[in-house]
This record gives sequence, structure tokens and C-alpha cells, in this order.
Amino acid sequence: MNETAVDAERLSRAALARLMEPQDAAGLALVQVCGAVDALRIATGQVSAGPELEQEVTALLADSGSATSWAGMATSLKRWQPRIPDLAPERDLATMARLGGRLIIPSDELWPVQLADLGLQEPLCLWWRGQKQPLPGADKCIALVGSRDSTSYGASVTGDIAYSLAQRGFTVVSGGAYGIDAHAHRAALAGASSAVPTIAVMAGGVDRFYPSGNEDLLRAVCNQGAVIAEVPPGSAPTRYRFLQRNRLIAALSAVTVVVEARWRSGALNTAHHAETLGRAVGAVPGSVHSANSAGCHRLLRDGGAVCVTDAAEIAELAAPSGTGLPQPRQVGAEVQDGLTLEDLILLDALPLRSTTSVEKLCSVAGLSQESVRAGLGRLGLLGLAVSEGGSWKRGKATA
Repeated sequence: MNETAVDAERLSRAALARLMEPQDAAGLALVQVCGAVDALRIATGQVSAGPELEQEVTALLADSGSATSWAGMATSLKRWQPRIPDLAPERDLATMARLGGRLIIPSDELWPVQLADLGLQEPLCLWWRGQKQPLPGADKCIALVGSRDSTSYGASVTGDIAYSLAQRGFTVVSGGAYGIDAHAHRAALAGASSAVPTIAVMAGGVDRFYPSGNEDLLRAVCNQGAVIAEVPPGSAPTRYRFLQRNRLIAALSAVTVVVEARWRSGALNTAHHAETLGRAVGAVPGSVHSANSAGCHRLLRDGGAVCVTDAAEIAELAAPSGTGLPQPRQVGAEVQDGLTLEDLILLDALPLRSTTSVEKLCSVAGLSQESVRAGLGRLGLLGLAVSEGGSWKRGKATA
């Protein structure tokens, strides 16, 4: 793509980011079918969408499981129409330049390639403030999430884990909020040993740091790491957008660790996204008397997470094919001797060369999704299973 085409693509994606909400399946499908430039022209009524294009969009939505909410292109056009007068992509790009930031799109070097695992839900673009350094791959990014009203226990554990992960060269990903998020960013900055020690994924525009009480912290994250968002400058951090950005936190990271979370918590939503992507999920245990650990215990009880207590255990979960594990555990037969019956069944269901999905494994192994995901986490720790782009196959430790 030449420079002029890239500029047109960037401008179009900037406009589409203001026209459409994140995870607008119809809009994302339209962009995937005809490209950002033509999608903007159709969405703003400059050209009409023919029946063939509508059929392609419908087929793509059906393939991605998003067709149930699709009522046709005409309905989507009506939904986007009220925002058309507010489109000013040149203004938004100028705002980012004034802030020392930039807009990145999938063709840019800075674009995190792991976001492609989101499929149709990959964001149109990212508004970026921070280091001009490409993010490391998912295997070097760890998400630490949890309660905004963290306890002293949660703060201490988060600080220890984030500092140690940063010292090991990992990038700590979180949401910039009070509580666990803030402790994670702060400790990662203190232990920084990589070009991008921490990333804050915002629910609103990166031109206004939210919450305001974390402004100094988020400025420090900008200076040493990166603050990113998929919504343009000036966008309000609504409750819905908090839930939307959680999928980005999960997709950026090899492992999502919930340090503290109440029974119903946004952190559990992030863990669910990680599970859906085939990423590992860890949960830190707490006191049975603490409401702030009820969500973590729920993840552990339901089989959706692996129990983790320190950075070393989390690093093991992130290690591809079990690299970095103690060597005696790499001998396939010895490792398999200690497996539960469910894990042995799951191991037998894993293909040797090609990869397969969690849903297919459920069918082949006759296990629930919760059991399969928890089992894959345990097998991954032992090097017996390995994830590639959200799918799974047998690890080399079985050889």
C-alpha cells in the first residue's frame, strides 16, 4: 500500500471510529468486505450498498456468529446517520499530534499483531500516546486486573507480581482504573526493564485521563509505556465502553490474571474474553471471608482459571510449549502419570500437528467448556498443550 493509500485508509478509519461504537459487528464486517475507504463512503451515504455487498456482509456476520442482531444495511445506516455531522477526522488527528500521540492502524509497524485473534472484533484503529515502540508479542504481555476497591492484600500481591513481571521483561497490561489496575501500572513502572513496561487500555479518549485521580500515574505510563484506546479523542468512558475495552486487554496478553474481584466484577468479563480467545487465565486466591476474592474463587471453582500465587507461576503460563519450566517435568511419560482422568482424556483429544478449537475439544473429549479451558491451562503449564492464535494442539513435551 503506497503512502497516499495509507493516508486515505488512516483518515477513513479515524472517521469510522467516531461514527461506529467499538464492536459494531455490522460496521466491522462492512470494513472487512470492502475496505475502510469504501465503507466510510457507504456508511455516510455517499454511495449505496448493492445487494451483493449486503449478502457478503450477511455471510460474514453469520460466519462470526453475529448475524442474530443484523437487521440489514438500511437499519445500520439509520443508526450511523446521527453521528455523520460530528465527523472531523482531520481534527481528531490534529488533536493527537498536539498531544504527542498518533493513530495506528493494522498496517502500521506499531500495531499489536495479537489483536488479529479477535477476528471480526479486531478494532478499526488505536489512538496511541506513549513510546514509539512496537508492543511485544502476546507471549510477553500479561494482563493484571481486579477490583477498583482493592484491599491492602490485593495491593501488596499486585505490586509484587507486577514488579517481578516487569523485571523479567514482561509488559503489564491493565485498564488504568483505581485499585488493582493502578497498583499494577505503578509497580510495572518501578520494575521496568523493557521498552514498554506497561500499557493502559482506556474506555474513553486518550486526551482526557480517566479517572482524574490517576492522571499523574497515566502520564507516567505515557512517558514510559503506552496509553491506548479504540475510541477517538473526546469520547466519554461509558459503562458499555469499559466492557468493550476488556476484550482488548485480554487479546493483547498471553495470560489474564485476576488478582481480586467481587462475585460480579468487570475483571471477570476480561477473564471471559481471555477464555474465549484460548488465552490462559490465572486467579490469585484470597481469604474465604473477603468479598473482594469471591470472584477469583468463583473462577477457580468453575474451572475457568489456574491458581497462581507469584510472577514465576504466571510466567510459566505465558511460556510457549512450556519453555522455562524445570526440565524434569518435560519428560512426557512422567508428566502424564500425574494427570487426572479428565486431563488425560483432553490430552488424547489434542491433535499432534494441526490445531483445534475449544468447542471442538469439548465435542471430542466429551467435557464442558469450563473443564476444557481449565485443563488446557494445566496441560499448558506442563508443556503438554500449546496455544496458537487461540487454537490448541499437543505440546512437544508429549514426544
